Amino acid sequence: MSIRHTTTGRRALTAAALTAVFGLALTACGDDGGSGEAKQGGENSAKSSEPATPPTEEKGEQQPDTAAGENVDPNAKLAEIRGDGLVLTIHQAKRDSGGFVTLQASIKNEGTQSKNTTAWAGTETALLAKNPNSVAGATLVDKVGKKRYYILRDTENRCLCTTGIPPLLAGKSTSVFMQFPAPPETTTEVDFTLPTFATTSVKISG
Repeated sequence: MSIRHTTTGRRALTAAALTAVFGLALTACGDDGGSGEAKQGGENSAKSSEPATPPTEEKGEQQPDTAAGENVDPNAKLAEIRGDGLVLTIHQAKRDSGGFVTLQASIKNEGTQSKNTTAWAGTETALLAKNPNSVAGATLVDKVGKKRYYILRDTENRCLCTTGIPPLLAGKSTSVFMQFPAPPETTTEVDFTLPTFATTSVKISG
């Protein structure tokens, strides 16, 4: 009998303690955010929690991945090449400490019709499968060292370059970036090629 009473007493104390904790938690939640707007509730409160603008997916827009090209001067012009009514302007080709070269550029459609961007991904089957609508087909050529450099990729053949580029509408432009293995430091100039465009020489900085 004493064991039953002891067990019952402990359960009662535990229940009382939990009740006190929950009571404090509810009190804290009720006092949180003491502004008038937080206490209005109802329809106005529900609206305040909604995002100001819908996500990109809801708008039906396909946005290219241009993550590496945010701090580039759009007025800088290392080279300009044309192809199929398009103009590609190279703004920067910079050697980085990690052992690669990052090339920043923009492509503008100067024609009157929309241009397809699929050819820029090149013809390499494994790379094309993982990077449709990209600039994965770009290459650099070190003429002095007699070596060609292809776009960098991860172990799953995803390129370190701009992907998801939608058809380029007339008069519109898009920013792109590409990363390549760096040639020797003695090489300061390379030839750049992207499918559908002519080849141009580019000076490497950094």
